[in-house]
Amino acid sequence: MKYRKLGKTGIEVSEIAFGAEFLVERPYEDTEALIKACEANGINFVDCWMSEPDVRSHLGRAIKGNRENWIIQGHIGSTWQNNQYVRTREMDKVIPAFEDFMQRFQIDTLDFGMIHYVDQIDDYNEIMNGPFMEYVRKLKDDGTIAHIGLSTHNPDVGLLAVKNPEIELLMFSINPAYDMFGSMEDIEEYRKDDAYTDDLSSLNPQRAELYELCESTGTALTVMKGFAGGNLLSDETSPFGVGLTPVQCIHYALEQKGVSSIFVGVKTVDELLESLKYCDASDAEKDYHEILKNAPKHSFEGQCTYCGHCQPCSSGIDIAMVNKLFDLAKNHDEVPASVQEHYSNLKFNATECIACGDCEPRCPFNVHIVDVMLDAQDLFGF
Repeated sequence: MKYRKLGKTGIEVSEIAFGAEFLVERPYEDTEALIKACEANGINFVDCWMSEPDVRSHLGRAIKGNRENWIIQGHIGSTWQNNQYVRTREMDKVIPAFEDFMQRFQIDTLDFGMIHYVDQIDDYNEIMNGPFMEYVRKLKDDGTIAHIGLSTHNPDVGLLAVKNPEIELLMFSINPAYDMFGSMEDIEEYRKDDAYTDDLSSLNPQRAELYELCESTGTALTVMKGFAGGNLLSDETSPFGVGLTPVQCIHYALEQKGVSSIFVGVKTVDELLESLKYCDASDAEKDYHEILKNAPKHSFEGQCTYCGHCQPCSSGIDIAMVNKLFDLAKNHDEVPASVQEHYSNLKFNATECIACGDCEPRCPFNVHIVDVMLDAQDLFGF
């Protein structure tokens, strides 16, 4: 198992982490077996958003003996009402639900208190300017939580959170299917049969911007939905028309800028071990590029994914950045001022391209990079 630091916090966590959402209605023995398997294989990071009481109690009991070895993400705003999960911002529900979390986990301090599931801009603004955030700040001031995090599926919300110095960790849904989408305020949109239209073909530049901003600001980035709810793992349900392996999905997430760790949601030790094959996998087993390039649906052939495999450039150009800024700008009637400014501030831009073509054989998706550099010169004016 390899470990990465969580942004500026300095905390080191395992690249593969345990997402505990599938422990509902399962006996304690299943939780204990999974926790022991995690510990035996070097996993030291767990996320629990689930509000079902037994899930919390079972996890707390299972990790109690080795609490000092675990980093815990726990969610604020996830409640259990009338025997079902409810996301809420009502403080008379939020506070007792979080106190219940701490009691059932048998802990005095939570490593990361996560503002739970914020997918709408209005919701984000109300949280940040209302009693919810006041409560979160008090928890941190009192030492009940060590760090503040936020979970979202919407890159617009993610960008706001990463620009907020109070948010030290962002939990975001990252996989090659979801990464084709821009802003969405309802995760159910990703799951619709007609969601994956023909004009989706590559990593959305807004998401690439989010991942890069996490890296540049030192905001920790952790991954959820790495398997797209399991849909990416079979030919029948994958939007690409071909399934990826857990190893390939994990590698995709860990290759994105800023990412520290991916939470794998598993129900059994066998499922966990399938994900842990990543630790000993060969480069060929990790490689997802050929699948995405040659997929019968939504092929990434000819589309930049900002992966950086084209580097180094003999002229010093950050090729992936120029591609990303070009993609962000090309669909507007006029180049957005913020994108133009970012391009203008590049040390080396498309003008420096000497059309040597050395980068093109290194691109796993066969992008005609020299042509993009010429188009970028025309679009940005230099």
